[in-house]
Amino acid sequence: MTRPVHHRPGARVLVLAGDAVLLIADSDPGVAGSCWWVTPGGGVDDGESAREAAAREAHEETGLPVAPEQLEGPVAERIAVHGYSDRVLVQPESFFLLRTERFEPDRLAWSDNENRRLKGFRWWPVPELPEEVWPADLPRLARWDGGEPVQLGVMDESTVALDRAELSRVQDYLRGSAPRRSP
Repeated sequence: MTRPVHHRPGARVLVLAGDAVLLIADSDPGVAGSCWWVTPGGGVDDGESAREAAAREAHEETGLPVAPEQLEGPVAERIAVHGYSDRVLVQPESFFLLRTERFEPDRLAWSDNENRRLKGFRWWPVPELPEEVWPADLPRLARWDGGEPVQLGVMDESTVALDRAELSRVQDYLRGSAPRRSP
C-alpha cells in the first residue's frame, strides 16, 4: 500500500553549548528498534516565519525559552525526504544556530505523538556524534561562522524506502508540479 505523501516547510535548531550539540533520539514506532538523532525542530505554522518556528520548536522540544532574535542564520537549507512506516514527509527545511550554556532539557511540552516517537536527549561532543544523525552534515553546520546558508540539497532520511508511486509523487513535488503544502 502506498503511504500518503505530505509536504510542509520545517525549521530546525542546532543548539550548541561550547563544543557539544543537543540532540533528540527519534524513532519510527512502526519500525522496531529504529533510532536516530536529530536537532530540535518541526513544521512551520501558517503565518509564521522559519525563524519564529525554529524558536518555538526549540522551546517546545527542549524546554529552553528561545526568542527568534537569539538564533543565528539560517545556517543551512535543504529538502528532507522522510519515508516513515505510515507516511512520507517532504520538508523544505531551514537550520538555525543557538549558542547557549549547557542546560537540562525537558519534555514537558511534547505532544502525544512526540512522546511516542522521541526517546530522550543527549549532549553530544561534535567530534563524537553518533553514526545515525540527521542531517549527516551536522559537524559542518556546527562550524558555521556566518555568511550564506550551506545548501544541502535533497536528503533522503527514510526508515522505510519509498515505492515507485511515492517516489514519483515526491519527484513531482520537487519539480514544482505538486501542491507546495499539505494540510
